[in-house]
Amino acid sequence: MENSPSADHSNGAIHLLVVKSGEDSGLYDLLRQRCQGRLQITQADSLEAAGAQMTEAKYDLVLCDCKASDDGATQWADRLQGNGHRGRVIFLRDHLNDTAVETQIQSAACARECDPRCPCTALPILSTINFYRRQRQERNAEEVLRKLRRTVEQSPDLVMISDAAGVLEYVNPAFEQLTGYSREEVIGQTLGVLKSEQYAGELYEEMWDTVLSGNAFRGIVINRKKNGETITVEKAITPLRNPEGEITHFISTGRDITDQRRLESTLQQAQKMDAIGRLAGGVAHDFNNLLMVISAYGELTMDALAEDHPLRQNVGEIIAAARRAADLTRQLLAFSRKQMQSLQRLDLNAVIGGVSKMLQRLIGEDIQLAFVPGKDLGRVKADPVQIEQVLMNLAANARDAMPCGGKLTIETANLRLDEAYAQRHSMVPPGDYVMFAVSDSGEGIAEQHQAHIFEPFYTTKEAGKGTGLGLATVYGIVKQNGGFIWVYSEPGLGTAFKVYLPRVRSTMEEARTARNDGKLPGGSETVLLVEDESAVRQPAREFLARCGYTVLEASDGEDALRVSREYCGPIDLMISDVVMPKMSGPKLAEQVAAERPRMKALFVSGYAENTVLRHGKIDVTTRFLQKPFSLKTLQGKVREVLDAEEAITASAVNAV
Repeated sequence: MENSPSADHSNGAIHLLVVKSGEDSGLYDLLRQRCQGRLQITQADSLEAAGAQMTEAKYDLVLCDCKASDDGATQWADRLQGNGHRGRVIFLRDHLNDTAVETQIQSAACARECDPRCPCTALPILSTINFYRRQRQERNAEEVLRKLRRTVEQSPDLVMISDAAGVLEYVNPAFEQLTGYSREEVIGQTLGVLKSEQYAGELYEEMWDTVLSGNAFRGIVINRKKNGETITVEKAITPLRNPEGEITHFISTGRDITDQRRLESTLQQAQKMDAIGRLAGGVAHDFNNLLMVISAYGELTMDALAEDHPLRQNVGEIIAAARRAADLTRQLLAFSRKQMQSLQRLDLNAVIGGVSKMLQRLIGEDIQLAFVPGKDLGRVKADPVQIEQVLMNLAANARDAMPCGGKLTIETANLRLDEAYAQRHSMVPPGDYVMFAVSDSGEGIAEQHQAHIFEPFYTTKEAGKGTGLGLATVYGIVKQNGGFIWVYSEPGLGTAFKVYLPRVRSTMEEARTARNDGKLPGGSETVLLVEDESAVRQPAREFLARCGYTVLEASDGEDALRVSREYCGPIDLMISDVVMPKMSGPKLAEQVAAERPRMKALFVSGYAENTVLRHGKIDVTTRFLQKPFSLKTLQGKVREVLDAEEAITASAVNAV
């Protein structure tokens, strides 16, 4: 009757149905071998097939090689009960109660009269089921071990297993790939095979004290690879105990977080420099106003002295010192990326070629200057004066690194940075760039200094020989123009700074810089001067009056409205500070535009660009002066704005 859809009960044998689940488990064959002649056994390939067979034949016992919780198993058993099936169903993969199983099998075997002269049929069935379950448990245990081994072997994290003395017995492939050591090279060595000198011995003592006390150690360590490179590893060491509770082995796992730490360091550096930049921008306003007072009164005094007056040299030194201080402020603003820009589409080859003669004078005759221009160089959008400043600062830095002479090389090239480069250099988006590199054959920069060279006031030069702002200014300008800068250096092998600026696809507009020489013309127009700092306002009023202008003064926006309304004649130009108490300069311009639509406006401020633009819509390229500025600069700008055709209505009436 084997594998038959019907069961013959005429011979008094137990009729048993075995239901497979997936692959053949071998239970059917075991029962045939061990219970031959005592059972009539039928096999079904699935629960659905078993249900069909049970509608055509009756079975005393059904053994299902699956769990009752498997899909459809419970519903299948319920349907059997509903259809009047009285046979016993046992799911062999459940957590079985041996007594309950024995009872069910004995009930099935003894359901009809037993021959006391024959052995009990229930016993070989129970024995076969127990044997089968032990086999399956062993297979499951072996499969779990295989999975665990594959897990460790295929893990991306390094895994090491050592004995209680710390001697390595196993390392996984990730260990070999990450460290460069083969398994054969490290088996038999201690866990300290990767130890670097960057941590004091106290850390390793703490680590061993922790694990030997039975606790897990977790921490960040610096390991050394076979080739000498260091890696940052997030490590965990766990003790393994035997059934008696004794520590027999240690498992050490580690994850390479070198790139993550490098990214975090880059972000922290950027945040630190941004914070210093905000501080620099905040200080700039008050400092610039003080410089305005010093330089303005210095210029007025110089104009009042005769050409042969002995004090002219002293006053000239005062003016020169004020201008040097103003340059220092501009460097701070450039570092903080808040300096006003005059953006143009530039050909870096033309910019570098134009400044090369100046660079040769800067670095001296004992240093050879070589310029290697790239072919078909793309255009960038940047401030030409700022690019010149970057070149001058990098050249000066190279000169100081070559006290005995050498070679300075400037190169340009078109580059496309792909995703692979972006992954190696954090915070650099892929795309098209124009690169210029400034390389020297000087002393080089030690590794411990390279992480700090772009910080403001950080210098490796002797006291009095550097402000520490040169490279910080370069960094700020490059960032302000949307670019990136990297340094490559080794002591004794020179240094190379590479600057990457985003390439502009549009056709370049020629950069034109107007330079006015000689005496600037004055005028006879009426000017409304609005400045809340009286020390700044007074010298400006005096100078403009000397130039022939009629000057009306106001200490703030409300005072300017009053002066404008009380003055009956035309006012040709309003010179206004941007940030003032009671009313901002752009807001004042908006209100005056309704009453004097032909009046033009010129804005001035000592604040950084972001602060200025928050106070209104201002044309920072043609109708704005950044403090501190000389009175001669003010004279030229006043004439330029007065001679322009556009009036205030087009530039400030829509100010916020």
